[in-house]
Amino acid sequence: MRLNQVTIDVTDLRRSVEFYQALGLRQIVADSSYSRFTCPDGDSTFSLEVVDGPVPASSSLIYFECDDLDLRVDQLKARGIRFDQEPTDQPWLWREARLRDPDGHALCLFFAGENRLNPPWRLP
Repeated sequence: MRLNQVTIDVTDLRRSVEFYQALGLRQIVADSSYSRFTCPDGDSTFSLEVVDGPVPASSSLIYFECDDLDLRVDQLKARGIRFDQEPTDQPWLWREARLRDPDGHALCLFFAGENRLNPPWRLP
């Protein structure tokens, strides 16, 4: 089994498409109420679906791994994207930067390297 995609609700498709394209995702499907992207690396996809009214607050956190985290954050900040947390080394051995998309979805850009799948505390 593989994770195919994650779909999130948005209120303004064009605004959200521009935001996720700025993050580096490549749009592969588009219509008036739905958009789907591929990530620059790997074969996972990510999609947006328009809903009426405000998007309810979510406790979910969406992670996008970046081999060049610090450089990418600097480039995104230069494009006007605001971060809630600058790249920070975490005790779980990942380096993370946090931000929100235009509808308030919490995102984490991170670099974990080998520790993503093989942390020292991985179960046998």
